Parts: sequence; structure tokens; C-alpha cells
Amino acid sequence: MSLGKAFKQLGIDLRLVGMIGALFVIWIVFDIFTGGRFLTPRNLFNLSVQTASVAVMATGMVFVIVTRHIDLSVGSMLGFVGMIMGVTQLHVLPGVFGEGSAAIWILTVIVGILFGALIGGFQGWIIGYLNVPAFIVTLGGLLVWRGAAWWVTSGQTIAPLDATFKRLGGGAGGSLGATWSWGLGIAATLAAIALIFNARKRRAHHGFPVKPLWAEATVAGIVAAGILGFVALMNAYPVPESAAKRILQARGEPVPDGPIDMAQGVAIPVVILLVVAVVMTVVARRTRFGRYVFATGGNPDAAELSGINIRWLTLKIFALMGALTGIAAVISSARLGSVGNDLGTLDELRVIAAAVIGGTALSGGIGTIHGAVIGALIMQSLQSGMAMVGVDAPLQSIVVGVVLVLAVVIDIIYRRRFGL
Repeated sequence: MSLGKAFKQLGIDLRLVGMIGALFVIWIVFDIFTGGRFLTPRNLFNLSVQTASVAVMATGMVFVIVTRHIDLSVGSMLGFVGMIMGVTQLHVLPGVFGEGSAAIWILTVIVGILFGALIGGFQGWIIGYLNVPAFIVTLGGLLVWRGAAWWVTSGQTIAPLDATFKRLGGGAGGSLGATWSWGLGIAATLAAIALIFNARKRRAHHGFPVKPLWAEATVAGIVAAGILGFVALMNAYPVPESAAKRILQARGEPVPDGPIDMAQGVAIPVVILLVVAVVMTVVARRTRFGRYVFATGGNPDAAELSGINIRWLTLKIFALMGALTGIAAVISSARLGSVGNDLGTLDELRVIAAAVIGGTALSGGIGTIHGAVIGALIMQSLQSGMAMVGVDAPLQSIVVGVVLVLAVVIDIIYRRRFGL
């Protein structure tokens, strides 16, 4: 059996295989040039944490681009929402609930998501109901929200953030540990296998063609190996001894005199990304809203004639983008432990690039959530790898720009060849 025929029977998207192949090539090349320092549990743990915030926003950018819009304001919006959350948890909530209260981090997260949704919804209202092009509205937002972020604190950095809130960024204590990570991995594996075979059952029930059983089992095995392999890799990275002692002290547990064997496990930002990706995939594939998004992107005129309220849909898409930006602001500010005026700078370009590299067509109508997540991982791998090698920042920008253009060219050639 030829390789192409095997992929066809497995039902695996060749473009997805190409993206994963390109990611592995990037990792191997950087591992060679860094003397084996790139493909280590420690670096891959940090890479997963650094990817999370951009990947969360990239899932929302898929919907925006699919409907033939663009959002240039997400980086500045992230910075403004981060400032609002910083002021809220440092200057407002402690006076109400007292220092160290659990209500501080919980309400801070809620405030961030709500502010993001309101800002995004406001921009979506201008785009949808006033018919102002999204490029102009979000370009204005890029300037407005960056200036507003400075205005909130007159340019001062907000620090230190709430200790529990900082765990959401994947720092000390910001991971699940070995036991909970294995629990999550096993649960995710069983859920993925169940979904694969449940989808097969539904297709057979409705009379649609199904893949051979060996193909379904092979795909399930690949997915299971990927999930459990990732968990094993994250558990292979130990918590630094000083941080492990602080964690044990915070838990009220005795601190041994000798070495402490404590695994990092899966970082909390990665768990957040996993939840967001699953929810967004379900929204895209299983809800009326998701079907309307892709129908509108495929043919806006036909969608409107069929009864879809394009204006209201646009508002909801940008409100969703804003809410996801709020979640990304939680991850970014918690990871840094402070909020400065440069938070989110150029993130709009990284987010758009991640969505496009992941296969979202700028012409609209086509895009996947998992593709955007892989695109974000490719972008972050390039930046982290070049930083480890010692490539200057200007050259890093050149490489990222070339990769973005190359990804679009490859996407155009791929769609023409396969008639997509």
C-alpha cells in the first residue's frame, strides 16, 4: 500500500501531517544547533507555557478570519485588560476581601474576561452595525487600548500580583504535578478514543462511509501515544529544589533535608489552553453558531439571504475574541508576575500568523482550531529556538515574516492543487 493511500484510508489531513512534520524538523534543527538543549523536558515545558496565551487567542482569531475579518487590536487589548486586572487585584479587591483571599484571584479572572468581551463586543458592534471595516476599527483599537493601558497607571508597572493568581501562569506551583497530570492524560486519552469510535458509530448509523476498523484503531493509538507521551515528558521535568521547598511549605507539609523528588507535570496554562481548544472545537463543529460562522465566511451574501443575522453574528464573534483575549491576559500577566506597559506588544501579529500558518484561509470559510494551536506552537518554537541560538531580534523578525508569507503561499498552492 502506498503512503498516500494509507493516509487516505486513515482519514488524516495531509496538511496537518505537513505542519506536524515541519514542527518536528524545527525542533530537531534547533536541538542540533543548541547542543541538545532544545529537546529537553525543561525547555519543552517552558515552550508549552509560552505558547498558551497566543494559542488561546489564535482559536478566536480563526473565527474572525473565517468570516473575512481581521483583529489587529488583540495585543493592545491584552495589555489594557492586564492592567485592569492588575489594578483590580492589587488596589481594589484586597481592601474589600483582605490580603490573600481566594476571592481576589477568582474575581480578577472574571473581571478580565468580562472586560475583554465588552471591548471586543463594542468593536464588533461598530464593524457589524455601522459597517466600518474591521481593519480600520481594530487598527484604531490597537492604538486606543495601548494608550489606555498606559493611562490606567500612568505608565507604572503593577506588581506583585496575587500569589494564587500567579499560579495560572505556570510558575512555581503552577502545574498539576505527576499524579494529577497522569489522571488528566488518562482521562483525555479515554475521551479521545471514545469520541473517535462514537463518531464512527454515528456515521455507520446514518449510512455514511466509514474507515476500516484498523484505520480507526491506528488513529486512536496515535492520539493516545501523543497525549500520554506529552504527559510523560512534562513529568520528566523536576521542580527546582528551592521551588519544591516553597511549595511544600505553602502546603504545610514537612520539608526533607535531602533532595526533593517532585515532578512539574502539565502546566496550568496548558490545561487552560486544552479546555479552550476543546470548547472552541465543539462550538465550531457542533453548534448553530459555529455553522453560521463558516457559512458566512464561505458566502456572506448567501448566508444573509438564508436568514443569518450577519450583524449580530459579527458582534458575537468579536465579543468571543475579546473574552479569549481576557483569558490570554490572565495567562500572560500571571506568567510574568507583573503587568507592564509592554504586555502583549506585537501579539496581534503572532496570533494572526498562528491562525494563518495553521491553515485558516484569509479568503474566509476555512479554518481549524487544532491547526491554529499547532501554528502557535510553530511560531513560538521558531522564536524560542532563535533566542537560544543567539539570533538577533531584527533577524528573528525577518525569519518570522518570511515563514508567514511562505505559509500563505504553500496554503494557496495546496488549495489550488486539491480544489479546495
